[in-house]
Amino acid sequence: MTNPIPAIDAAEVETMILTLGAIGAHSETGVWRTAFSDEWVAANALVKDWATAAGLTTRMDAAGNLWGRIEGRDGGKAIVSGSHIDSQCPGGRYDGALGVIAALVAIKTLVEAFGPPKRPLEMLSLCEEEGSRFPTAGFWGSRALVGRVSATDPDTVKEANGGTIGQAMQAVGLDPARLDEAKRDDIAAFVELHIEQGPVLEHADIPVAIVTGITAIRHTEVTLTGEQNHAGAFPMDLRRDPMAGFAEVTSRLIDHAYRMGRPAVTTVGRCHVSPNAPAIIPRSVTFTIDARHPIQDEATRMHAAHAAALTEIAERRGLGLETRVLFDHPGSPSDPALVAALEASAKRQGIPALHMASGAGHDAQQIARICPVAMVFVRSEGGRSHTPEEFSTIEDIVAGIQVLAGALYELAY
Repeated sequence: MTNPIPAIDAAEVETMILTLGAIGAHSETGVWRTAFSDEWVAANALVKDWATAAGLTTRMDAAGNLWGRIEGRDGGKAIVSGSHIDSQCPGGRYDGALGVIAALVAIKTLVEAFGPPKRPLEMLSLCEEEGSRFPTAGFWGSRALVGRVSATDPDTVKEANGGTIGQAMQAVGLDPARLDEAKRDDIAAFVELHIEQGPVLEHADIPVAIVTGITAIRHTEVTLTGEQNHAGAFPMDLRRDPMAGFAEVTSRLIDHAYRMGRPAVTTVGRCHVSPNAPAIIPRSVTFTIDARHPIQDEATRMHAAHAAALTEIAERRGLGLETRVLFDHPGSPSDPALVAALEASAKRQGIPALHMASGAGHDAQQIARICPVAMVFVRSEGGRSHTPEEFSTIEDIVAGIQVLAGALYELAY
């Protein structure tokens, strides 16, 4: 079958990446661009200018999401693509921002080649995906889009200095009282392009992946409590040592993920020991468990194994056990029809594409509540992300945008 999609302009894409990356530039190749900051405002203004020049009608919704739209000849629900332009502190030029550029370039290329689509096409720049300024606001824009932001959030979601997200919104001309207006129920499909943020594509030597599903993520805070005593004078067999329990829990949970095999992952992250001294058996150890699997049934099985291990180890060692789930995002399988459209696009254009699950959370996971979703991954050099050193080659980026454009053509034209 012949490929109708024109070649993406690699030079234009590279210029856009560097130009957008200069707004909030940090650490030579990185970006520091938090939601509702001056840098975020300037970056959205640049994207809006690009979209307007490409013939899209632009608007910012009540949550801070920027939209660019081409009307469809036959009307109906929109086909949407995009990602986010807020960053880690600092992050890189590609995480999120590449998906916004890719959507705009793909839509511009299609409209220039084929004119208006049958169905509306929209580019989307989502707000505060990272939660880097407001830690409990992650996926703010996409959650608002699907009606998962509460009326109290503008006053209760805060940054480190105590300022609220509602105040930050007002500072850039948004009205927190109108957040409900960001909700959409007229989207037919959402396709997000993103860098992989891991090493799988690089290890396979393949430029692009079609994402089969986005992982379930559960963060659990655990406290093991024992008895504080002298490190030298208290015999080992009489101790109630929470650090010993912590070491055993960590080893067992991480080994469990190894035995489950890819794509199961478990990480024991933040740890606080009290008291934290060299010659004292601690009183307590508090730590976090990050458990992920894209298949919800497997994630549930993993959570059950973790709970059983914690209970058994705490009881055997005479330790108190408290657990608190900090958040629990369910797994989100990609829509089979969208996966098929991406597969067909890659095949028509001769672009090698791997199938894989996403081990990171993405806005698409939230948007899946209101419409079918799928994702395209682009190879990350060294698997690096959430760092100024993240990098993807223009050749791989263009391959990803070609796959995206081909799927958008099938969906909208």
